[in-house]
Formats: sequence, structure tokens, C-alpha cells
Amino acid sequence: MRLEKCWFCSSTIYPGHGIQFVRNDAKIFRFCRSKCHKNFKMKRNPRKVKWTKAYRRLHGKDMTQDSTFEFERKRNRPERYDRNLAENTLRAIKKIDKVRVEREARHHALRMKGKKAKEHKEAQKELEQSIHLIKAPAVLQQDPSLTLPKIQVKVSQQQSEENHAMEE
Repeated sequence: MRLEKCWFCSSTIYPGHGIQFVRNDAKIFRFCRSKCHKNFKMKRNPRKVKWTKAYRRLHGKDMTQDSTFEFERKRNRPERYDRNLAENTLRAIKKIDKVRVEREARHHALRMKGKKAKEHKEAQKELEQSIHLIKAPAVLQQDPSLTLPKIQVKVSQQQSEENHAMEE
């Protein structure tokens, strides 16, 4: 059973699925679904269409350089069947998949590293700007405990001296 890759989005095409387009120069293009085929006919560049694998790799959303991708490459050289070789290959595939999953998780964690703090700051800023929408101004004046607490920022001695020098 041969699994092909979609020319446009790089997803897997199983036997009996998808569309093949053969150009006049005998180049074969395989598409997983009509969406990819239509985008190809509209002459869209897969690197500029956000949902494709090419876009995700180009813009750092997916891993691009990894030794585990070497095992996915298509090989047209026939191999003589050997039971031991097949068993070892299946064991290796499991190990490689495990390594790939760990590396993808690490890549994702690095990408999302500063996102939580950034979202927290944005939410705090939004609250500070629009607290009047949550509570009426009259209520805020009556009960000051309803206002947001002020955040204390520690400033080192050097920075405060530099700021004082700049003020003069």
C-alpha cells in the first residue's frame, strides 16, 4: 500500500482517495481533496495559504529541520523481504515516533513560552482601561476596595539614580 503526499497541503493520501492531475509535460500532481485541487487551479502558492504545511513550516509554526523527517522520505528502491529486518524496522518506527512527538512538544512549548504572561498583561490592561464598564463610577467612589489593586514594581538603585540624573 503506497501512501502519497498531497502536492498542495502535504497531507497523506490513501489509496483510492484524492485527485490526480497530469500536466502536458507528464508531471503528476496529487491532491487529497477538491479544496487543494481548486487552489492549485487558481494558481495559489501553498507557502502563502495559511492552512498548508508549507506555510506553517515557512513561518516557524511547525518543525522544519529534524532528523526524524529523514525516515518519512519516499524510497523507490525495492528491498528483499527479511523477517528480522521487518521486525527491527517496526521497532525503530515506534521509537522514532516517540522521539518526534517529544521534539514537537518541546518545539510547541518554546513557541508558547511568553504567551501566558503576555495574555495576563493584556487582560490587566483591558481591566484597568474599562473598569467603569464593570462597576458604576459612583459605586467605585463609595467602596474603594472594588478598584484594582496597584501593582508594585521594584526598581534597582542604579536605575533610580539614572532616572534622577535624567530629570536634572
